[in-house]
Amino acid sequence: MKIFAHRGSSGTHPENTLPAFQKAAALPIFGVELDVHLSKDGELVVIHDEKVNRTTDGQGYVKDLALAEVKELDAGSWKDEKWSGVNIPTLEEVFGVFEETGHVLNIELKTDVFPYDGAVKKVVDLAAAWDMKSRIVISSFNHPDVQQALHTCHVPGAILASNILVGMAEYAKTVGTNRLHLSLPYALRHGAELIGKGCEVYVYTVNRLDYAEQLQAIGVHGIFTDFPEKMYGELI
Repeated sequence: MKIFAHRGSSGTHPENTLPAFQKAAALPIFGVELDVHLSKDGELVVIHDEKVNRTTDGQGYVKDLALAEVKELDAGSWKDEKWSGVNIPTLEEVFGVFEETGHVLNIELKTDVFPYDGAVKKVVDLAAAWDMKSRIVISSFNHPDVQQALHTCHVPGAILASNILVGMAEYAKTVGTNRLHLSLPYALRHGAELIGKGCEVYVYTVNRLDYAEQLQAIGVHGIFTDFPEKMYGELI
């Protein structure tokens, strides 16, 4: 079962920051998951929420801030004062962390609330410029963007789902993928059935060993965890 560091090593470091990704890059895990928005001036920035409020000392929507304004924000102190001054990285900066490591980067496009036109192509073009196109997976709750990644940009894509979808395996085929990224409760109930239908199932967010072992037993392909070092040590 493949282990992805969820927002980097986010259980021990401030999520979606370079320290969190540097920690993940040093681990012998399969990959890392991260979230991407577009700034006001069209730059790819790595942060989970639509607003900067929760994980920085700033306020407002990412889409309303230019990159220079985003970079002024402290994205570390909320986790611990020792991370004071850590800022929000660009996707390019994250690529720099993993350029030589071989990890797969699961890039979640946060386009399900705001559309961020052109985001898919921007991500794939940047990955190609870094010679990392073969090492990315595009996931999103915005399934047309997953479809674009698959059919127009020719990179792997995954459907993100948190609620019950009837006929999910059949629906995934209409998008053009068999890769599903499912919430933990949904996967525990329906993961085995979907795997039996030929789906490739990855599960978020798995931080308890007993849940990870249950998922492993039913054949889940991978998990996203906030504690990749701990989970790797316990499962491998």
